[in-house]
Amino acid sequence: MCDKFPFINRYIDIDSGNQLKLSMAISICFAILLLMSRISYAYECNYTSIISFGNSLADTGNIKKLVAIHHSEPPHFLFPPYGETFFHKPTGRCSNGRLIIDFIAEGLGLPLIPPYVGDKSNLKKKEVRQGVNYAVAGATALSSSFHEARGVSNPTTNASLQVQLKWFKQSICPTSSGTLTAHNDCSLPDSIYTNFSPVDCQHLLQHSLILMGEIGGNDYNHELRAGKPINEVKSFVPLVIKTIIAAVNEVIKLGAKTIIVPGNFPIGCSSSYLAMYNNSDTKMYDNKTGCIIWLNKFAEYHNQLLQRELEKIRKLNYHHVNIIYADYYNAAMQLYRSPKEFGFLNGALKACCGAGGPYNFNKTVECGTASSTTCADPDTYVSWDGVHLTEAAYRLIYRSLFKGSYTMPRFNSLCRS
Repeated sequence: MCDKFPFINRYIDIDSGNQLKLSMAISICFAILLLMSRISYAYECNYTSIISFGNSLADTGNIKKLVAIHHSEPPHFLFPPYGETFFHKPTGRCSNGRLIIDFIAEGLGLPLIPPYVGDKSNLKKKEVRQGVNYAVAGATALSSSFHEARGVSNPTTNASLQVQLKWFKQSICPTSSGTLTAHNDCSLPDSIYTNFSPVDCQHLLQHSLILMGEIGGNDYNHELRAGKPINEVKSFVPLVIKTIIAAVNEVIKLGAKTIIVPGNFPIGCSSSYLAMYNNSDTKMYDNKTGCIIWLNKFAEYHNQLLQRELEKIRKLNYHHVNIIYADYYNAAMQLYRSPKEFGFLNGALKACCGAGGPYNFNKTVECGTASSTTCADPDTYVSWDGVHLTEAAYRLIYRSLFKGSYTMPRFNSLCRS
């Protein structure tokens, strides 16, 4: 066992029967091996890039570029006041400023993660090694065809999780033949192609933090907003979870070592749903938060199934892989239970940007349109536009997740200082 350390041999004198020297040698050998394992463990946590999949909770500009490429009608979140707090202009982020993924990058000492869709000539291979974001606002876990067969269309994008994975493999992880495979549903005229080799791909993934979501929330949002009953929507939650788990397994097979999989937010606290299901029946609402009970129970159901399946992955001989569940639900619930304690003096349920009503949300007058109004101090609100949160809320949720106890296992316990 200690043959790797020949300098230890001078401590060993078996012929002389010196058991003390033998004991010392063994102790030194184990100490060195332990030290090496800790160094190796710390090295694995020294992430050099972030690779992200998901929806508007993580999109840093893909939807903006897609709209330009396809000459589509720009959605409301591509106009001011989006981005006003930090970037001072709309970037495609669905908030007034930074998102959780931006705070993760800053916390790891990395630049903000660029969107996949863009001018490939402006993004060098070296920069790609610091991360790529494949998340698209409005994206679903299941394919658009699944929802269309149910009579529900996605008004924003068809870039489902499977499409994002195809983008990822096109741009970073080539096919077994070493060439890029064209896909009619996801090839783009302006996108990142690095010509990475399989070894490059594996090396990048081994040193990357993979953010798999949040994804799945829009599978439910699009259906519920189309008027589908909750029992119908609940029936395909297992299929959503299966799709997420398949994506996790796929990136593991390609070489990923650390994958963070977020759960769903407490959607019963969303201003848009509170306005949509506004009801005089007080039993429908949580007394402490004012959130809709049955919607939050639905979100918890999704999260429970997701955690159960993630645990199965952990047991499938993936002892060398960190599978981390990010508890978005409870990290956010802190803010809804005690908003003023966290500095949200204008509460948690009323949107900063909107068009009036008890929750300042009107689906016919969205934030960013001419008739909407914006609050003077977004940092005192949890909700930004009735669907997404403010930068201040995302910052606190990030801290609870990555500096606190709302990841399982705890993210800040993976790397020893």
